[in-house]
Amino acid sequence: MAGSTAHIIQSLIANTVIAAAKGVAAVITGSGAMLAETIHSSADCGNQLLLLFGVKQARKPATPEHPLGYGRALYFWSFMVAMLLFTGGGMFSIYEGVHKIRHPEPVGDIVVAVIVLVVALAIEGWATLGNIVELNKRRGATPFGRFLRETKDSDLVVVFGENSAAVLGLALALVALVLAKTTGNGRWDGAGSLAVGVVLVAVALFLAVEIKSLLVGESADPAIEREVRAMVAADPNVDAVLMLLTVQQGPGEIVVAMKLRFKDGLATGGDLCKVINAFEDRLRAARPEARWCFIEPDTEA
Repeated sequence: MAGSTAHIIQSLIANTVIAAAKGVAAVITGSGAMLAETIHSSADCGNQLLLLFGVKQARKPATPEHPLGYGRALYFWSFMVAMLLFTGGGMFSIYEGVHKIRHPEPVGDIVVAVIVLVVALAIEGWATLGNIVELNKRRGATPFGRFLRETKDSDLVVVFGENSAAVLGLALALVALVLAKTTGNGRWDGAGSLAVGVVLVAVALFLAVEIKSLLVGESADPAIEREVRAMVAADPNVDAVLMLLTVQQGPGEIVVAMKLRFKDGLATGGDLCKVINAFEDRLRAARPEARWCFIEPDTEA
């Protein structure tokens, strides 16, 4: 499986510390924006525990009941995280924001809250920077935005989405809290909570759309298909690719199935089997993620 769980654990530790600090600040100030941020960070902790569980499930070996393994389990749990981010973080923050706008209340002493938000921004920024470093390692020459849309590493995308939303949400909460205190208008506090909610909902919807495609069954990286076709062209025993499909079965695990037209001259079925086995060996050597490879000899598509 590509990558490790280090980026998830890093974010879990950061969010646990931040959630506790935000909770204290929310009690002291009575701020709706701070309460929304506390719920957000607490939800993120739960989300990262779900991702760790999903990674563990995805690593289980294949069984007769699941002959292609459990790789897609991570996509399921990543989708659940997106849904929890939408409901547990986004919708609650929007509700709290609307309530505070309709029934504004003055905020209390914001010194502790401001300190907590600034420290949280630094910690979340550190976690997000770690995500970006990991993303840059995996994306190679692929543009950053395109990689986020096309990558099959759902756990990394989810954690990056959560942390990026957290950084933006913290900045919005900080601005809203300062405005509410300096103007004496509690509606700014509600507006901050509302803005945090909108950010979380937007990120959750983006994640849900991307992960749903993987969960349903998405083709593997196009570079793999190009490499397979190049290998066929270089094989003296293969005449053409009649059909080729790839399926992303999990992070770092793909299924390759193809129909190949072999050149005349293979004396027996045993010779054909040797040629197919040799081709599969070369494919797995070039692309270790091709865990399952099925080749059918044929004369027409």
